[in-house]
Amino acid sequence: QVRIVESGGGLAQPGESLKLSCITSGLTLDAINVAWFRHVPGKEREAISCTTWRGQTFNYSDSMKDRFTISRDNAKNTVYLQLDNLKPDDTAKYYCAVDLKVCTNWDLEFDYWGQGTQVTVFS
Repeated sequence: QVRIVESGGGLAQPGESLKLSCITSGLTLDAINVAWFRHVPGKEREAISCTTWRGQTFNYSDSMKDRFTISRDNAKNTVYLQLDNLKPDDTAKYYCAVDLKVCTNWDLEFDYWGQGTQVTVFS
């Protein structure tokens, strides 16, 4: 059974950092592609970045690519998203998603999703 669990969200002030984790089970991390998305109620889900099974990374947002960094530790079956220099507009629920074929910014392509972790940035 495939399971994806995100953690690491919480409260932060502008300029602070958080590190999100995505632990996968039921799949071999070094054979899958993993992406991070975020969602604010009333808005479309937004792609952040994706890491391929080969270790390539793709960034999908100009506003986030210089502040957010995706990484993976295959030995721990974990993909991380480092959030630096947080801004109030970064307040959202952050989701991890797995695609068995490709990295893409199209959320409907992804095969498995976690439940998300909430990040709230306040002054």
